[in-house]
Amino acid sequence: MAPGKTADLGAKAEQLACKLLRSHGLKIKARNYRTRRGEVDIIAEDGETLVFVEVRLRSNARFGGARESITPRKQQRIILASQHYLQQEDGNSRPCRFDTICLDRKTGASSSNAEWIKDAFSSGAGW
Repeated sequence: MAPGKTADLGAKAEQLACKLLRSHGLKIKARNYRTRRGEVDIIAEDGETLVFVEVRLRSNARFGGARESITPRKQQRIILASQHYLQQEDGNSRPCRFDTICLDRKTGASSSNAEWIKDAFSSGAGW
């Protein structure tokens, strides 16, 4: 798949994820928060909890589904970016969690068939 098309599909998946999060009352604070050490697709607030969301879209499961594609290395990069966000942007300590939203292109990527995994992984920092 061409790189531009992949980016377009990723952006659409993130839009669907934002729609899902908003429909459950979360407030979107940032999208595609990037640092030298990592990136967070979506940063949202769920009440007092800050939620760092990784969105995954898979077109086939030959190398595993969307859920399996979030490797420990990828998790670490998300954690590093979230720590940067907390230090630079948020300024206060509050509960945080790491969620994933997985979409399967085969079944038609939509917010209605998204798999939202709350507390998908932990930073190990006692957040």
